Amino acid sequence: MPISRRRLLASASAAAALPRIRRLEAQGAKAIKLGVLTDLSGTYRDTTGPGSVACTQQAAEDFGDKGFKVEVISADHQNKPDVGAGIARQWFDTEGVDAIVDVPTSSVALAVNNICKEKNKAFLNSGAATTELTGKQCTPNVVHWTYNTYMLAKSMGTNVVKQGGASWFFITADYVFGHQLQRDTTKFVLDAGGKVLGSAAYPFPGTTDFSSFLIQAQASGAKVLGLAMAGNDTVNSIKQAHEFGLQMQIAGLLMELIDVKAIGQDAAAGLLLTESFYWDLNDRTRSFAKRVQKRLADWAPNMVQAGCYGASMHYLKAVADIGVDKAKSDGAAAIARMKQFPINDDAFNSGSVREDGQALIPVYLFQVKPPSESKGEWDIYKTLITTPADQAWQPLDPECPLVKKS
Repeated sequence: MPISRRRLLASASAAAALPRIRRLEAQGAKAIKLGVLTDLSGTYRDTTGPGSVACTQQAAEDFGDKGFKVEVISADHQNKPDVGAGIARQWFDTEGVDAIVDVPTSSVALAVNNICKEKNKAFLNSGAATTELTGKQCTPNVVHWTYNTYMLAKSMGTNVVKQGGASWFFITADYVFGHQLQRDTTKFVLDAGGKVLGSAAYPFPGTTDFSSFLIQAQASGAKVLGLAMAGNDTVNSIKQAHEFGLQMQIAGLLMELIDVKAIGQDAAAGLLLTESFYWDLNDRTRSFAKRVQKRLADWAPNMVQAGCYGASMHYLKAVADIGVDKAKSDGAAAIARMKQFPINDDAFNSGSVREDGQALIPVYLFQVKPPSESKGEWDIYKTLITTPADQAWQPLDPECPLVKKS
């Protein structure tokens, strides 16, 4: 039986109510403080929000006592750059936060990025899609984990065309993120020998009825419908496409596991999507998911939430290596150390952090199983194609000041 949106929100609320990890014990004990700055009330609440907090808490617990304590706090940036920047500044100036984690919504992430550079604190981004964090707005203080528009577009555009999805129509959120995702995917579709037959941009935010855009897509004759959107818009579009009986392969250009559960596996069956994490990839991912599900009211973590875990674990290892005092006084030094040793955690297994701050991890093209093929409530994906870490991500951007010029 599909999980209702109400049940998902109730589960998220339960996660939000979990006690924060407070491990500062004796006065004067060395401590690192992680601030999860996320969406706790808006469009991306289910895909980030309380789940991102829970996964960061899990990282603190799994890291254990390595000579210093770890505290995790959280706040809602409301998807507003000024709110996010204000919280970041307050955290650094008065609350002793050493690293900010997550920050979905690219505009908020870029604003917070500037504050972290100004204050020389660490920024462990998992939730934003923009490549600007490792492009012309890259700084020595940021690591970009999990995903971005390039990786999503390459995995989906290239591989779907190779599998026969040669003609595309896009429904696109009419703001920077949507247009960038459509543009990037179009490039890979064309490079692979496919073609784009049309597109329709819808007003964002506020659109709930996608029927007219779905009719345009069907009338185009395209084989593939690319949804250049995210969150509730994607959920609503796919539900309406199922009700409409749309005869197209749907490619969710930015979707996560919790979105599929909100749609219902029946309606989502056959859907294509790209992620860098899935709980059932191997023994290590299953072990991680089992631990963190206790904090998430038994629903499985998704890509961005797992990214908060992976980035936090890698950061804490760097802190242990350079020392707490150095990490607290020099966030860039902690980030530099993260780039010097390999990624090794239960969510992402292996990888590396490039000189521009991009985490290089494998990327997977998944297809949603029909319910008849699932062996359990969260057995939802089958893996179609894996793009290796060294091929999945954008080339180094010469506009990033950290990139060595030849």
